[in-house]
Amino acid sequence: MSSQNFVASMWLQACDALDRADRLQRQFFRLGRSGQVHAWEPPIDLFESEWGLVIYAAVPDAQGTDFQIQLEPAALRLSGRRAIPDAASKSVIHRLEIPFGRIERIIALPAGQFELSDICYANGCLQIRLQRIDSES
Repeated sequence: MSSQNFVASMWLQACDALDRADRLQRQFFRLGRSGQVHAWEPPIDLFESEWGLVIYAAVPDAQGTDFQIQLEPAALRLSGRRAIPDAASKSVIHRLEIPFGRIERIIALPAGQFELSDICYANGCLQIRLQRIDSES
């Protein structure tokens, strides 16, 4: 392969990687619709073990008190608000990619019965623990 073809190939691969990253960002920080109010849906991770579920929702620069959690029969509703950072009010904004404003996400849960066990906010993520309820009790 000639060096010119190699450079062209590398350039195409780099452009393809940037396109994939852009699509992923749009997917993770998509705009949802809660009733008639626009809201964004934070990306989540959901882990299941024999004792229950752990959900991580990525919401930077927030506090645990900024959220409301409602456990529904087969889903968990996460709602709240991420305020625009204080720096934005005292600055010229050149780029604003991390969403702010109303948050709403309905997370489908695996089969089973769960109760809210713990909520904490650390390192830019809201951690929600749901404990499995033993149906034989």
